[in-house]
Amino acid sequence: MAEDDLLTRAREGDKDAVHEVLEKYTPLVKSIASHFFLIGGTGEDLMQEGLVGLYSAIGSYKKENHASFTTYAYICIRNAIRDEVKKSNGLKQTPLNNSVPILEISDGLLGDPEDEIIMTENRQEFHHKISKILSPYEFQVIVMYMDGMGTREICDALPKDRSPKSVDNAIARAKSKIAKLYQDESEE
Repeated sequence: MAEDDLLTRAREGDKDAVHEVLEKYTPLVKSIASHFFLIGGTGEDLMQEGLVGLYSAIGSYKKENHASFTTYAYICIRNAIRDEVKKSNGLKQTPLNNSVPILEISDGLLGDPEDEIIMTENRQEFHHKISKILSPYEFQVIVMYMDGMGTREICDALPKDRSPKSVDNAIARAKSKIAKLYQDESEE
């Protein structure tokens, strides 16, 4: 069955179609949830929020928006998880906080749990360092870029209408500042 037909049936309340869409996109939810850390919560809590975001995407997706359902679902899932993280940390007014996606350095292929803990700490340390030198906009854009999002996806995910040129410029500025940071550190 074509995805458009499946989504139409799901929006019309066909429980089997909804179940099929949820099952198909659960790996995407897991992938996105794995990039976040919820203080006082678990990965399952983030998965639940991601599934709520996916369910919301099923009901609100419009093909006329020129985005694929996968892209739209990615954004809805990510926003639902991010909102929960911000809410749980009590930082609703802070656009970026310590609960941001972590870099995917190893594509999720880690050896033992100790290596995973070390990599997670390194990612968090990296995000902490760059958050000090980048503007909030640059930080938000570079994190999405490092998560594998393209310029158009980043534009669509941002709360304000931003042009692809604005996003590309923010990526270039962020890369330059990060390179300078590490160059300065290596000279010390």
